[in-house]
Amino acid sequence: MSGVTISGSAGVRARLAPTLPILPVLVAEAILWLGFGALLPVLPLYLTEKGIDPATLGWIVAAWPATRLLGEPLFGVLADRGDKRLLMFVGMLATAAVVPMPLVLTGAPAFLLARGLAGLAAAAYDPAARAYILDATPPARRGAAFGLYGAAQMGGLLLGPAFGGIGAALGGGYVFPFVFCTASVAGAAVLLALTILRRPVPRHVPAPDVAPDPAAGRPTSLWNRLLVAALVVNLGSYFAVGTYDVIWSLWMNALGADIGLIGLTFAAFGLGVVVVSPFAGRWSDRHGPVPLIVLGTLGIALAGALYPALANPDLVVPVVIFEGFAEGLLGPSLYAVVARGTPAGRSATAQGVFGAAGTLGTMVAAVVAGTLFARDVHLPFYTFVVVILAALAVGLAIGRDALRLPATAAAGDEVSAPT
Repeated sequence: MSGVTISGSAGVRARLAPTLPILPVLVAEAILWLGFGALLPVLPLYLTEKGIDPATLGWIVAAWPATRLLGEPLFGVLADRGDKRLLMFVGMLATAAVVPMPLVLTGAPAFLLARGLAGLAAAAYDPAARAYILDATPPARRGAAFGLYGAAQMGGLLLGPAFGGIGAALGGGYVFPFVFCTASVAGAAVLLALTILRRPVPRHVPAPDVAPDPAAGRPTSLWNRLLVAALVVNLGSYFAVGTYDVIWSLWMNALGADIGLIGLTFAAFGLGVVVVSPFAGRWSDRHGPVPLIVLGTLGIALAGALYPALANPDLVVPVVIFEGFAEGLLGPSLYAVVARGTPAGRSATAQGVFGAAGTLGTMVAAVVAGTLFARDVHLPFYTFVVVILAALAVGLAIGRDALRLPATAAAGDEVSAPT
């Protein structure tokens, strides 16, 4: 009996071992997005209360992705040349410092500056964090690692609006979500300082006696078919995100939904991602990412095509959950492709470029969606369906056979080395 117990414990430890080096980052992500989730639904309301008109509000909201678009590739290169852990910590601290700025400095220029600085701070943190996960995870488990990463983000986003709403209702008003977000980000920074900054992590790098071989899934150049294919698909998927950022609440209001139901749709989407992402990541590692990328993209497109057909706002929730499931399939699989398309020593640079592609899709969609919505409330949905499907087709054509390489193909010639 005791032998069985020991064996079982050893098996559990073996399964958890690859996750332990990245566990602090996953917990920090959940805490970070808990704060963001508390603030995001309130921010537009706070800004409009301070006299910001809808047109100006659009520019203020766009400042965040605009600075991210510029910052992510640059900070990615900087992270590869320096200490990724330190850049993560600095990005967290900068975010905590910038979040409460709108409470102190008001007016359109100040709000625009605050959002732009917040985007830069996020651009410093995000590529380094994703590169840290990639570097600290064996190749055959990177899909699973990014599945947990997506689940951690959406888990925080799922609970954040509840914390923000309850705190505001209990007397905190619009101030509470800002304070709560600041405290959450600062807490995540402290966690990183007490964990990853104080000890090295295992880093999986190609063995020195093995030359990189693109045919075996180890590219020698950053601009290879795997990474470019992932960039194209990511741009298309974030075109959907940018569309929703602009029109979702307006469209739900047109259906007759109140603010409570609109908030519930955000939680429903997060729930779908949290449930599916970890399983999708492991499946992608074992069987390859292409089927899940295709299924996930088709699922998002199907949801986009279904929304215009809905006349009852209550029927939106199950479609949103379905779309969350689809995103849970797509996200970890795309990150797995990026991991396999990243040359040695360029992990943060690749993650920065990958994030910038998504940000570009978001910005273009935000500009297009508003104009289309003014003509017909359904046009933005149809447009992003066409764009996301076209991006999938182009991405698959670019990646071709390289996308079908199993994740384990390049795992045998990698060794662990300390950072």
